[in-house]
Amino acid sequence: MAISELQLPPGVRACPHDAAGPMAQALAVRVADALREAIANRGQVTLVVSGGRSPVPFFEALAQQDLPWAQVRVSLADERWVPVNHAASNEALVRRHLLRGPAAEARFLSLYQVAGNLEQAAELADAAVAELAPIDVLVLGMGYDGHTASLFPNSPNLSQALQPGCARRVLPMLAPSEPAQRLSLTLPVLASARLPLLAIQGQVKLNILNAALQPGEITELPIRAFLHSPLEIHWCL
Repeated sequence: MAISELQLPPGVRACPHDAAGPMAQALAVRVADALREAIANRGQVTLVVSGGRSPVPFFEALAQQDLPWAQVRVSLADERWVPVNHAASNEALVRRHLLRGPAAEARFLSLYQVAGNLEQAAELADAAVAELAPIDVLVLGMGYDGHTASLFPNSPNLSQALQPGCARRVLPMLAPSEPAQRLSLTLPVLASARLPLLAIQGQVKLNILNAALQPGEITELPIRAFLHSPLEIHWCL
């Protein structure tokens, strides 16, 4: 199956690329162009990205883009509840691969909070990210179980986090396949993005995306909550 064969909802754009390197570069250019336009219109802008290993080439390509980085606020769609010096920290990943050189002038809003437990950390993070919405550019990924951000199937709080009227900006989440405790932005915050982009690689994830485009419960494949206009899907083998 090719991405052109997917039955995409009206207003959702598919952007296929030949390989991971060209996709990372094209995605960086797309994001930088959108940020420049937003800066021209609104001054300060917000970019929210996802963690994991896949975005690293995109981060490095975006860091080389010519932008007024001091006017860009950067944050994460989700975070593991681990200190910033931990190997699994998404914040550490972003600081290492994106916020370097001229891009180090961007302001970073952290989801990680020191607290007695995960719920307290989520409450502190909720207050910290109050200024995020609306997001100017959001870059999401997708896991093999159809999760995005840390909105995992079968995770406690998932149904609440996916409610369009959820009053919380950040909720504690768990990845059922690993013990790491997580923090995730909720649907209303993520859905506020003026330009949401989804970046995926490989035929397996394309097949999962196709399954998510079929009718079904959002909690089974949480990426379903985002498969509507004006989403752009960037994909490569």
